[in-house]
Amino acid sequence: MTPQDFINLYEKFTSGKCTPEEIELLETHRDSFQLKDLPWSTEMGNKQQIEDEILNKLNNRISSAEKKTLNKMRWFAAAAAIVVFTFSLIIYHQVQPSSDKITKNPSLTNKSQIVPGFNKATLTLSDGSNIDLNDSKKGLLSKQGGASVGKLADGKLVYNAKDANAKKAVTLYNTITTPRGGQYQVVLSDGTKVWLNAASSLKFPAIFTGSERKVELTGEAYFEVAKNKNKPFKIAVNNMGIEVLGTHFNVNAYKDEEAINTTLLEGSVKLVTANHEAYLKPGQQASLGQQQTFDVHRVNTEEAVAWKNGYFMFNNENIQGIMRKISRWYNVEVVYEGKIDEKDFGGTVSRFDSAADVLKSLELTGTVHFKIEGRRITVMP
Repeated sequence: MTPQDFINLYEKFTSGKCTPEEIELLETHRDSFQLKDLPWSTEMGNKQQIEDEILNKLNNRISSAEKKTLNKMRWFAAAAAIVVFTFSLIIYHQVQPSSDKITKNPSLTNKSQIVPGFNKATLTLSDGSNIDLNDSKKGLLSKQGGASVGKLADGKLVYNAKDANAKKAVTLYNTITTPRGGQYQVVLSDGTKVWLNAASSLKFPAIFTGSERKVELTGEAYFEVAKNKNKPFKIAVNNMGIEVLGTHFNVNAYKDEEAINTTLLEGSVKLVTANHEAYLKPGQQASLGQQQTFDVHRVNTEEAVAWKNGYFMFNNENIQGIMRKISRWYNVEVVYEGKIDEKDFGGTVSRFDSAADVLKSLELTGTVHFKIEGRRITVMP
């Protein structure tokens, strides 16, 4: 089994489609991957040394003690994510690495590691009351505007309007908000699925009434919009509007980023501002910068939705952009010390790893170093 076969099988497992035999196959191959089939150059360091470090990391990550505390799906997610980390050659040399590839940084090896984010969010109901979705038990949480609001066993929030009369329903708005270090999934009353990244929020009606389905977004989210040709789905995000009928796309609209990036995976999307509009085809991304004009270009859509699939993917990205993602996901403060090299990074790293593990993979390039003090990360040359 190749690493890619393992990832494909893992994705099938998370969708609930694996047979018992395939699950056993995942178990069998969980720690059998090496770097022998990958292209390698001497600039990347000692292959055996790096390979040993990754395999030790995999073995430690899925130790018997951890398997007792994690449910099976999360364990497979951790293992698969580390395999992704392995065959992506860690953080590869978009930068020119130094000859000292593997260094021991005491700040990144202490036991008080910063753990990654997880599923946590707050649901604000129409009357202003809040429900902590992390602490709440599965089952019915509330009834809003004719819709029942429930939490499933896997933590997903679902609005069910099967028995509601949309014509008579009162429009009640709810808001789901993820903190830094959190993410969450919600299924809206029309069947639209939304994944919220860290430090994001979605305001939406409990039941969609009228001739359109309209929501408001801050931060980042991935949408799988339920098809309804008679009722377009509209998203208000900052000073931009998004209009779709049924499609899959990602919106990154964090205020500390230089642009709002909308990436289309399936279907079609119309983007509008006060003075401009743009249409996207699958595989395209539209960037809306300070000039309030759209720059439409083709991209690797996998990069845009990597966060949803459990990993960071960097493609010619500078350290500042990378650290903004790390700051939001691990809920840490990031400061800079000294003159940082402006070279770009590329590669894939698991979001299931501790912050120290992610930073160590970046340090392997030899161009940047880090110091962890509490929840503060200092970036140094």
